Amino acid sequence: MAFAKGRPRRKPYDESDSDFESGGRSFSRSNEPAEKRVLSPERQEQRARNVLLYQLSRSAKSTHQLRLILEKREIDSDIAERVLERFTEVGLIDDQQYAETIVSSRRNFKGLAKTAIKRELAEKGVPQPLIEAVTEGITAQDDLESAKVLAVRRFGQMANLEKVVRERRLAGYLQRKGYSSAVTFAAIRFADKQTLK
Repeated sequence: MAFAKGRPRRKPYDESDSDFESGGRSFSRSNEPAEKRVLSPERQEQRARNVLLYQLSRSAKSTHQLRLILEKREIDSDIAERVLERFTEVGLIDDQQYAETIVSSRRNFKGLAKTAIKRELAEKGVPQPLIEAVTEGITAQDDLESAKVLAVRRFGQMANLEKVVRERRLAGYLQRKGYSSAVTFAAIRFADKQTLK
């Protein structure tokens, strides 16, 4: 088959639904925002599945976060809950795994205190009982040891500063990571002793 010279071939569209996700917005084949059109329950359910698959392909999310996204896309609540439940049943949504991943990441890569991690999980909509369950293994001693490691590392980066300035900045740094005043100053004293050895 011959094509007019200079005209690009149109890429076939193979989505089962005419709505698709692009950069957080939904569009139809007519390029009109899909939110402006009234969709049948069947189309809404298909759209909800597409939205969830797109969002989960970008990053893991809690059920609460995904529920808010579907609400923003104007999916009926009953349909949204049905699709969310189905995704949970097949393991595509797993709040416990999501919460455990957050805990591990924030402890190992950001050095956050238990209180900061619990606050972040709550902000992401993780249920409070689950927050308690996934963070119960973090003890006060764990927080202190983590703060010590951060303090020693940070002290080395501030070696050229006066002691008072260094300690003030370090205190702010640790407290922003969620450590209490008691843990913060215990970690600073530990780091200070380490530098004198």
